[in-house]
Amino acid sequence: MRKISWVLIVLMVLAGGGDGSTEKKAIVKDEVTKAAKEITWTKDGAKMALVPAGSFGMGHHLDGVSGAPVHTVELDEFYMDVHEVTVGQFREFVNQSGYEYEGNWNDVAKYSPGDEYPMVYVNWNDATAYAKWARKRLPTEAEWEYAARGGLAGKRYPWGDEISHDNANYNGTLIVVFTIPILTPFGGKDKWSECAPVGSFEANGYGLHDMAGNVYEWCADWYGEDYYSSSPDKNPPGPGTGTFRVLRGGYWGTSANDLSLANRYYDPPGAGNNSGGFRCVSGSL
Repeated sequence: MRKISWVLIVLMVLAGGGDGSTEKKAIVKDEVTKAAKEITWTKDGAKMALVPAGSFGMGHHLDGVSGAPVHTVELDEFYMDVHEVTVGQFREFVNQSGYEYEGNWNDVAKYSPGDEYPMVYVNWNDATAYAKWARKRLPTEAEWEYAARGGLAGKRYPWGDEISHDNANYNGTLIVVFTIPILTPFGGKDKWSECAPVGSFEANGYGLHDMAGNVYEWCADWYGEDYYSSSPDKNPPGPGTGTFRVLRGGYWGTSANDLSLANRYYDPPGAGNNSGGFRCVSGSL
């Protein structure tokens, strides 16, 4: 009965009631499809995957003080973008909203040379503005790590404890000899010296691509080195104040060890560079 009633609501709105604006239609469509494991978000056309409610051991004793102590966190379900926000999506956001992006599109193109590549040179403020425009938000640090693990407990990477260039885009595919770039003979799918097109590697257990490597991803949280010692057990939102914002996941130029899912990184919210991007979530918090 619930499915039938929702369908009727959608038909009524799409039929064009007195104030059935485009924005309202988008909201209704997104809410109706939230029973699915994967949806297409109306505002920005992004595919989103359901990350189910559950608990996990956040952190890792191998990743230094900022990744310790390992602690149990419980999260409500939410949806996360299957891919990092692309150059094409971010450009559409700027064009539609009139947002004053202060980055340089030529710099972006040096590292992400097409619409299907992840957007780089975005600071935390840019990412937050995009998320607000798309009627989504940035993930909390806990949501990001839980989603990146894809249902695997205690592993270093989204697929297990070992890594190769078949798994992710990271440092090691390009060297320079007498100013000539040469691909190194590591083999594997990773053939990019900078960013790879989104979705170039297999998804994790929740259907999410590129949760390790390619570009760092902004999270909503302020960074607190000792936050793990006092964070709430359920849906931790991060510290109330801070100087830096959290990034996760490693990037195309980092070492394999730095792609560990428990590794924490941070930058000032106004910093944007060739290694940083983001993806969005929607759901409870």
